[in-house]
Amino acid sequence: MNSREQLSGDYLGRITELLGRIRLEEAENISVAADILAAQVAKDELVHIYGPGGHSNLASQEVFFRAGGLMHVSAILDEGTLLSGGALRSMAMERTPGYGRIVIEDAGLGPGDALILVNAYGINSALIDAALTARELSVTTIGVSSREHAEETAGDHPARHPQKLNLHDVVDHHIDTKVPVGDAVMEVPGAKEKTAAVSTFANAFTLDWLMMSTIGKLNEIGTEPPLWRSGNAPGGDEANQQFISRFKGRVHKL
Repeated sequence: MNSREQLSGDYLGRITELLGRIRLEEAENISVAADILAAQVAKDELVHIYGPGGHSNLASQEVFFRAGGLMHVSAILDEGTLLSGGALRSMAMERTPGYGRIVIEDAGLGPGDALILVNAYGINSALIDAALTARELSVTTIGVSSREHAEETAGDHPARHPQKLNLHDVVDHHIDTKVPVGDAVMEVPGAKEKTAAVSTFANAFTLDWLMMSTIGKLNEIGTEPPLWRSGNAPGGDEANQQFISRFKGRVHKL
């Protein structure tokens, strides 16, 4: 085996180990969160998701308008922290106190709503302000982030919220993605920094597991949820079209 094959094998091992830990240690938290989401869908209410942070936005997109995904999922895709607006700008916005409050208030959330907040590290200002604002509005919040990364990041780190809070401390329910400090996990000979981040895998696995569990619970209570079919699959457009009028206008980014 050459060095490049060894690197790929080692990286696969690290990812598999991380996802295995999530599966073994977070089953109860997934079950609790799935009960909440299933109750929302059973009432024909939306499930909102917001991932403020450059690559954390990918997590909210993972379960939105996705093949096999719940049509009731509504992603809050605010342009401010999307990398498409500029990477450095995105980082500056996610660190701006008060920004998350504006986003949540603009989304029109209130009592009876459920909001998933997902972020790799669980500390930035946009994220924490979003959680605090949702709490004030009596929104049920589910956090998805790394407890380890948050707790091992210094209180004076420039990415932190002014109140030095962690996402897992300010949401109603939390699912721990176990992402290690720094995110990147591989050392390549000759490189001065670690490479190969794992948070995207952790977030995607956790959220897709949560969605599957929610669908399973809906089936248990006799509620068949509408699921997206890939528009690139045979009959996809036709299958989706029968539900689009039901969600167009309700799901802001549809």
